[in-house]
Amino acid sequence: MMAKITVLGAGAWGTAFAQVLADAGNQVVMWDIDPDVVEEISLRHSNARRLPTVEKLPDAIGAEGDRAKAVEGTDMVVVAIAAQYAGEALKEFKGLLGPDTIVISLMKGIERGTHRRMDQVVCQTLDLDQSRFAAVSGPNLSKEVAAREPGATVVASSDADTAMRVARACTTDYFKAFVTDDVIGLELCGSLKNVTALAVGMSRGAGYGENTAAMIQARGLAELTALGAACGAKAKTFAGLAGVGDLVATCGSPLSRNYTFGFNLGQGKSIEEATRVSKGVAEGVPTTDAVVALGSSLQVETPLATAMSHVLDQGLDCRGMIEELFGGEITPE
Repeated sequence: MMAKITVLGAGAWGTAFAQVLADAGNQVVMWDIDPDVVEEISLRHSNARRLPTVEKLPDAIGAEGDRAKAVEGTDMVVVAIAAQYAGEALKEFKGLLGPDTIVISLMKGIERGTHRRMDQVVCQTLDLDQSRFAAVSGPNLSKEVAAREPGATVVASSDADTAMRVARACTTDYFKAFVTDDVIGLELCGSLKNVTALAVGMSRGAGYGENTAAMIQARGLAELTALGAACGAKAKTFAGLAGVGDLVATCGSPLSRNYTFGFNLGQGKSIEEATRVSKGVAEGVPTTDAVVALGSSLQVETPLATAMSHVLDQGLDCRGMIEELFGGEITPE
């Protein structure tokens, strides 16, 4: 059954996901704060600035710059706004959504300062019941999804019907959605793996090979699994598409902004230089300190995130980061 779906944020991932939704048979409206992007999508069915690899978006995708018009009569709203700005941006949509509208988050991050997950940011800002919320996360590099290469994702919601509705709305012959009720686990997988991707990218940029990258990924996975368990998440979530799957994709591809940002740091670039070369700050950068604070509050050790925080806050180099990981007592694996 075709649904009307609004996507908030016409970045690369928001636009690629809009194409998935259109391919699945839905009518899609994209909203963005940039009027030039809205005009280009509306008139030329393209988004050359944000997703230049797609020459023509499906005809079922339109665009609207007015917030109220963008969400009027919509069945689902997809939030694809940068995680650190989501709370502020969503305030403008409070009161505009229908009583049955489902809100879907594509965002991956922990809000700096408050340490809230994105499900908490969305539901608290919009005064939304958890049963109307779903999060989507997995090994989903936007350019590959936009190229319609085979891939999969995971939809998490506390309400089974909501999860299934969202999964059906974004399943095509090249993109399959799985469902779970572990919202906390899915959110933490998507957020915490970015910190690991920074560290892996940094090791690659510094010239280290497979052993080092594998060590960082494995220890990163153990760290985020322990944090997830302390937060009440299910361990099996971290072993699936949203955990290991996303970790492998993000840590192994130059298409990942977090990996690329870390790679540039590993080559000796400063935070400012890496930001310029990477065309923006990767989400893992503000998430790193939030992970350390979360671990501290839960009494869970976060050696990798702590070492990366010293890279970002104190200018520690890659060798120093690895020495911190090697420090301390010998412990069971």
